[in-house]
Amino acid sequence: MKLRTLIWKELWQRPTTMLTSLLTVTLGVAALVAIQSITVSSEQKIAGDMESLGANVLVLPTSASLQDYYSADMHGQTMPEEYVTRLALARMPGVENLAPKLCVAETVDSTPVTLTGILPRSEFQAKSSWQGLNLMANPVGSGRGCCLTPTSVGNGDDENPADLATTRTIQTLGKREVILGSDIATKLGKKTGDQLNLLGEKFQVLAVLPETGTVDDSRLFAHLHSVQDLSGAGPVINVIEIMACCEEAAGDLIGDLSAVLPETRIVTIAQVVETQVAVNGLMSSLSWVFFSILLLVGGASIASVMFANVTERRKEIGTLMALGAGRRIVTQLFLGKATLLGVSGGFIGFLAGTIVAVVLGPQLLGIAVQPMPQLLAIGMITATVVSLLASYFPARKAAGLDPCLVFNDA
Repeated sequence: MKLRTLIWKELWQRPTTMLTSLLTVTLGVAALVAIQSITVSSEQKIAGDMESLGANVLVLPTSASLQDYYSADMHGQTMPEEYVTRLALARMPGVENLAPKLCVAETVDSTPVTLTGILPRSEFQAKSSWQGLNLMANPVGSGRGCCLTPTSVGNGDDENPADLATTRTIQTLGKREVILGSDIATKLGKKTGDQLNLLGEKFQVLAVLPETGTVDDSRLFAHLHSVQDLSGAGPVINVIEIMACCEEAAGDLIGDLSAVLPETRIVTIAQVVETQVAVNGLMSSLSWVFFSILLLVGGASIASVMFANVTERRKEIGTLMALGAGRRIVTQLFLGKATLLGVSGGFIGFLAGTIVAVVLGPQLLGIAVQPMPQLLAIGMITATVVSLLASYFPARKAAGLDPCLVFNDA
């Protein structure tokens, strides 16, 4: 009888104890795969959001709680629009774009929507107090560089309204015009040129934004002053998004902003990303901790099962050795079972962890998780090594049995 056949017979004849050990190893690998997959996908999402995000500095009310940088205007707190004027007149170097926003909840055709009031660049150019400040001269995402002089860029009059998806600002927006995110446009069945009722008035769809994968996809954008007037909110805003030169944002700009607007809270993308990266790092570390603990428990379980197996099967092992099986064969029999447990546990754990991550990632965290094949090799190799190490001493004990003594004890 071949060694492989002996191993399979042993596993099928005593499945309960082996399944317990297999389950522990599987859970360890599944925990590692699930958490690592979600962590890596979260890091990729952060990188994508940073690439598509136009603003790298936020001005918020002091009482605002920032849960998500990319929907920072959803906190429900307000501050005077006059703060925008104070920032514009401060003429701080490194400030390229100011984008005040106000969010209100609205219903369109019985569909709840988020209406975001934005201020186009034409409004900055029209205000006499702001003329000559050259704000909004360098559209975010235009590829024209950072902190260029006003004479080195165009005025952006030919900018497409759909560019709001990447620039976070647009050149002009009428008082009764609205821009739709891709998801809400599909849900409402609206396209460019259509009309819809908002805040008791008819608005014309100026443009439908391309899909961005951000909260903008589910929003409607209208002129800030129209949203303020029609909603009754008054001259207030939820947030001021600022596009600042990277060097300035990392330097004295935050202190200068705080000095001009001490009544507000200044948040930079660096602070938020550092926090998110730290959370991702903690998740990654925890996954290895869970993995190590569960594998240690699995290894102890396998060792216990193997030692018990040796004790219970002394006669069978003695008979096998009496029939000519050497110590090497007996050792290989036990280590073969351990290898099969490790490989099976690693493979099943990878599948289970991947399924959990793919299913729960979008539902709980809003993150699309992709399988990570490289974790399959890590899980299978580690689980196999742990199983072999746990089975080594029981295998040596079994191989060291003396057939004569075994039968004498009987």
